[in-house]
This record gives sequence, structure tokens and C-alpha cells, in this order.
Amino acid sequence: MRDTSELTAAVERLADRLRAAPQSRLQRGAAAEGLALARELAVRAQRAEDPEAEPRQMPDAGVFTVADQLVVAGNDLAEILRTAPADSREGELAEAVEMVRGAAERSGL
Repeated sequence: MRDTSELTAAVERLADRLRAAPQSRLQRGAAAEGLALARELAVRAQRAEDPEAEPRQMPDAGVFTVADQLVVAGNDLAEILRTAPADSREGELAEAVEMVRGAAERSGL
């Protein structure tokens, strides 16, 4: 099993920042950045779980829910990667962590 704590910690940090951000900052792009990341993490989780199925897109549920959507998507991907065979998806975990960090930088959080 892989240690996915770095991914879950990065996701939680960004989600906490999104929850604490003022509405104006969320509306100026932070929420959109968070939603784009949540959608990408969700697609990756779906593809890892069932490569044959067409991934479903996470809906836009509003600026105040994006932090929760991010946590759900990040935790889903972390769990799938944690239980994946050791030789599969070798770089996916590190890539996901970098995606979270990049989204945090781009959103200004």
C-alpha cells in the first residue's frame, strides 16, 4: 500500500483555505480553480477505478461547496491509489500532489 497522506494533507490545506476565503476572493477565481482541481481529481479516480467507463463530471454546486467537493475527490483518488498495486500508477500520487499545490498557487490561497 502507498502512503497517500501527502495528497490528503495537501487537499485538506487547500480546502481549509477555500473555506476561510472571503466570498469576493472565491468569486474572483479561487472557487473556479478549486472546482477545476476537484473535477480533475475525480476524473482520475474514476479512470483508475474503472478505465472502461466514461467519467462523470462533478457539478458546479456553488462557491461555498467547492472545498467539500475537493476533499471528496481528493480522498477518493487517495484511497484508490493507496490500494492500487505497487507497480501501477507510480507517478500518479506525486502528480496529484503537485496539481493541488499548483492550484493553491494559482488561486492565491
